[in-house]
Amino acid sequence: MKLFYDFHLHSCLSPCGDNEMTPYNLVNMAKILGFDIIALTDHNSTKNCRAAVSAGRKANLTVVPGTELCTSEEIHVVCLFPSVEAAEKFGEQLFGLIPKIKNKPKIFGDQFIMNDEDEILGSEELLLTTASSVSIDAVPELVRKFGGVCFPAHIDRSSYSVISALGTFGEELDVKAFELTPDADINEYLQKYPATRGKLCLRNSDAHYLENMRLPENTIDLPENSAPALIEYLKNFNASE
Repeated sequence: MKLFYDFHLHSCLSPCGDNEMTPYNLVNMAKILGFDIIALTDHNSTKNCRAAVSAGRKANLTVVPGTELCTSEEIHVVCLFPSVEAAEKFGEQLFGLIPKIKNKPKIFGDQFIMNDEDEILGSEELLLTTASSVSIDAVPELVRKFGGVCFPAHIDRSSYSVISALGTFGEELDVKAFELTPDADINEYLQKYPATRGKLCLRNSDAHYLENMRLPENTIDLPENSAPALIEYLKNFNASE
């Protein structure tokens, strides 16, 4: 089953996300654009995942709960989970691993926690864009403990990427996939960083605003359109098959 996807989207919980990027709005925009499956990946938090999954269910769009974790090296890693419950448990642990720095909405932006009907339930007080105490090497195993999978985000960017932070994409990185921005030249990275070969390249928007959400271009072939099916596919991905 070939499905149009975007596995890197932010809601108004991310301080750099627009306040109009509510779970309801982003889900229904994705539906209008023609996506089959998306993921909500706010910075260092999963607190809007329940609303997004519920909004997706009403819109007949699969929403995978997740987060974009910022490692101690300031590398962004997308973490995805098979259920809201697993994502929320991971989020609770991650919350204890980020600095206790209060957000300043006038400087960094609001961090709204919403329900699936655009009602504000509250605001996250801690700043969510800070680096956690988790190293890049420790993220895959930590995510697996909660039944999830992860992949390094936007490895072609000059900041918050594994290559910008470490200077390379190493063989020791225990992941089956990586993310490139939509317009990056994959052949350049396959040639320059051999460890990317044999891994799944995902192209996501990393949209923080509704107008940044792109028309569907990329598909993934899953046995069914569900979060558990995606997680199993990414866990067991084998390029030779």
